[in-house]
Amino acid sequence: MRIAEMLVQELDLEAHFTRKALERVPEDKFRWKPHERSMELGWLATFSALVYVWGVDAVELDEFDFRAPHDPPLQRESARSRAELLRLFDAKVAAARAAISGASDEHLRTTWSLMDGDKVIFSKPRWLVLRTMVFNHAVHHRGQLTVYLRLLGVPVPAIYNRSADEPGGMFMEHADATH
Repeated sequence: MRIAEMLVQELDLEAHFTRKALERVPEDKFRWKPHERSMELGWLATFSALVYVWGVDAVELDEFDFRAPHDPPLQRESARSRAELLRLFDAKVAAARAAISGASDEHLRTTWSLMDGDKVIFSKPRWLVLRTMVFNHAVHHRGQLTVYLRLLGVPVPAIYNRSADEPGGMFMEHADATH
């Protein structure tokens, strides 16, 4: 199996569960945050949708520089509604999926760098950047998002296994996804 095929399987699995969490974000609580140093719920949810765009960057660019101008500019504002949030998420996941699907094993083994101006933050093989900076990063923020949902009294979706609010999860919904 090609590396891209394995990565797309992982993307599809994780994105499915992230979307379930995003579908539950209450629109009237976008400005809420659990602590003064925490992100607002709306921005956390928006960032959880946006993080998938790095899947395109990791495949199509040789580096990403935080200081460089971007075209289009990086989104720095929260979605204004759950519908906008889900459209953004669906678009970013579809773009990442398409970019990853078209990448050869040889390309996915080449080096990609994260930059801060002239400073190299890290350089790693693209497949590892996809797994860590994109997929694991998305899972990390999804975990934060589900804590926010719990604190707001919103039922938390089953993800890897059942939650306190619903049965299911990866082991029930996607038992055949890894075959």
